Amino acid sequence: MLRWPTLLVFCFIMFRPQHTTAQINEAQLGAWYMYLFKGTFGEGPWGIQGDIQHRNWNLAGDLEQLMLRGGIIYQPQGERVLFTLGYANITTGTFGPSKETFSESRIYQEVLYPVQFGTRIYTMHRFRYEQRFVEGQSFRTRYRYNLFINIPLNQPALIEHTLYLSLYNELFINGQRDVGNGQTVEIFDRNRLYGALGYVLKQNLRMQIGLMNQTTNNWSKNQLQFSVHHTF
Repeated sequence: MLRWPTLLVFCFIMFRPQHTTAQINEAQLGAWYMYLFKGTFGEGPWGIQGDIQHRNWNLAGDLEQLMLRGGIIYQPQGERVLFTLGYANITTGTFGPSKETFSESRIYQEVLYPVQFGTRIYTMHRFRYEQRFVEGQSFRTRYRYNLFINIPLNQPALIEHTLYLSLYNELFINGQRDVGNGQTVEIFDRNRLYGALGYVLKQNLRMQIGLMNQTTNNWSKNQLQFSVHHTF
């Protein structure tokens, strides 16, 4: 026979409010819609670049992230390497019907270095270091490396009216495991593997549609990607 104190504890455990995170459906296809831009100030070495991304857990309506990112670029005279100092603001949503979000401010430094193999294989190496201010967490950092590959299919180069194959793989490494409030993360943050078809509309305007697989320690998910790449 239950005594009153035991019964009260039992009732508290059974009927207390539950705060759980929705389980991510790895089989559900997501979609990212992106506009990327880059421009220079006249003929000088300085310019700007950035991107606007609306990411969904599904094809539309279930927000994964809204990202606004931009930075100042510098390309030394006669060199191919490109340096960037930038800032990003990110709003992240939770999977499923919940409208709960949290915000992040991010400062980043980036180095882009292009390497061409033969006449048709264009590669780009991107090294990025991020300083992250995530709501509800301590200051944290992250290291990223991305290898991009573009291969023209119907033209000898990435010129107007070229159909091309676009590939990349990006690795993310956390700078700290302890992120505050009793939370920890793994050193490996995530990996993104991407394949797409692209089309050069004009010399300064390209479009791509492809599929990206994002893998973390807890889940792996596919996302369609629709992107517009604009230089000016």
